[in-house]
Amino acid sequence: MRSLQDTLYNWLTIKVVAEARPDDKSANDTMKLFEGILLEDHKLSNIVVSKEEPMYYVEYEKDEERHKARFPIELIDVMLEQIQNEPDKYHNYE
Repeated sequence: MRSLQDTLYNWLTIKVVAEARPDDKSANDTMKLFEGILLEDHKLSNIVVSKEEPMYYVEYEKDEERHKARFPIELIDVMLEQIQNEPDKYHNYE
């Protein structure tokens, strides 16, 4: 099992891509995969994401306690920026 921090990071990174590219089936499928790991393996609930320069914040409940993680925007947005800068390399496939 991946660490919670790694899973949150991967989920948030692909979530940003999936939200920017709603027709990207691969991004949406990958986001759902990581979301399933968060919910089922790590037992998180009530996950909320907010963005305030210079961080993304992910709040969630685990074991009936509220927790908060933070990630630099520049690290989370790097995948989306790569896709936007070189769209010919990132096609949507059915």
